[in-house]
Amino acid sequence: MPFIDSKITVALSESKKERLKTRLGQAISLLHKPESYLMVGFSDNYDLFMGGKKLEKGAFVSVRLLGDARREDCAKMTKAIAAILEEELGIPGDNIYTAYQGIANWGMGENLF
Repeated sequence: MPFIDSKITVALSESKKERLKTRLGQAISLLHKPESYLMVGFSDNYDLFMGGKKLEKGAFVSVRLLGDARREDCAKMTKAIAAILEEELGIPGDNIYTAYQGIANWGMGENLF
């Protein structure tokens, strides 16, 4: 039950969203989670500030998971997310924050996992 929510400073076309969604779907296996349950969301043209300065190109990515992930796996996923955003959007890795949150109770529809 992973959810990857990205707040991105640049505009995203529908084709770019599709490309990012596909690549994040491939990367989620680094956390031993299936793409078939992955939900992805994007907020583009989002104002982000770092060190008191507005970022022209930056991102905050939140990865929420049912249960917890190992630190080593999160490190691999962090590297993958940074590479995807740099390659697809030109966002430098130093301007990307990635946060992980394990969740004990997660529902889908009428079911609680």
